[in-house]
Amino acid sequence: MSEFKSKIKTIEWVDNYSKMVDQTILPYEFKYVNITTGQQMYDAIKTMIVRGAPAIGVAGAHGVVLYAQEFAEKDLSREEFIKQLNEKADYIASSRPTAVNLMWAVKKQKEIINNSNSDIAGIVEELKQNGIKLENEDIEINKRIGDYGAEVVPKGATILTHCNAGALATVGYGTALGVVRSAFANDPTIQVFADETRPRQQGARITTLELTMDGIPTTLITDGMCSYFMKKGMIDMVVVGADRIAANGDAANKIGTYTVAIAAKYHNIPFYIAAPLSTIDTGIKTGDEIVIEERSREEVTHINGKIICAPEVNVINPGFDVTPHELITGIITEKGILRAPYETAIADAFKQCE
Repeated sequence: MSEFKSKIKTIEWVDNYSKMVDQTILPYEFKYVNITTGQQMYDAIKTMIVRGAPAIGVAGAHGVVLYAQEFAEKDLSREEFIKQLNEKADYIASSRPTAVNLMWAVKKQKEIINNSNSDIAGIVEELKQNGIKLENEDIEINKRIGDYGAEVVPKGATILTHCNAGALATVGYGTALGVVRSAFANDPTIQVFADETRPRQQGARITTLELTMDGIPTTLITDGMCSYFMKKGMIDMVVVGADRIAANGDAANKIGTYTVAIAAKYHNIPFYIAAPLSTIDTGIKTGDEIVIEERSREEVTHINGKIICAPEVNVINPGFDVTPHELITGIITEKGILRAPYETAIADAFKQCE
């Protein structure tokens, strides 16, 4: 397994609270904030203080612990404690609808809530330990994803990525950027082209920050430039993350990913998704069933608090799009690289976990 270590730890449980990087102020300031209540965690997920599907999953698990700690201080019966905590777990899971890792992690916590034989204090401790376990597992899973992905990265490759699927989207290594880190550990001639990723600029604000912190050569381009560089032969492969993957391999990722996939297909450039199995939702058959989050108009109409368009203009702001499985060369997971037909490959990967 790769020994490359990112300098970043995005989220971790400390004593009785969750500590995370505030990603809304990057790259101007690198600051940790302490989330001490369940409502604060809901707000942190909703406002994207924490973002990236795996990191949101861990945040959701932590949020359930925070609510459990709050309810443990009240004079509740064990039955009422469980009832109220289940309700708040569902509330945490509703903070962002597209990233399935959030629902997955909250479901893991609810299994503990509903199946534990412990008293209230014991349930709180079990939830806390499971949250920490999910943290540690995330880093190990990402490193395995990185190592599998590195096997298909050509020597001296230039890798295009979109949005941020790095250490700051996970606990501390990355999915798409985990592939980059593992490849770079073996071949320091690897470099990255990062799409800026409008409208929230995660590629510009976050991807470039963490890659340059790790000394990985990175070039920032605007979202509309990828086809230009592909035609010039300057992009060797594309690796992006995902927020939800359907049973047939259709993958939801940050808006603009579908456009990159179409361009890559036209230019015969491999297009890979890098994501843990927890991002795959076998309960939905195709990407048409994925709920796409609609975000606020201000993300589009404003930059750094200043309006950039006619105030009365109509705005539609979907946070994600879905890349059809036909455009995906492979899905890089902790169980290996899944390839078409994806229904079979995904089913086989989950059987390995049984």
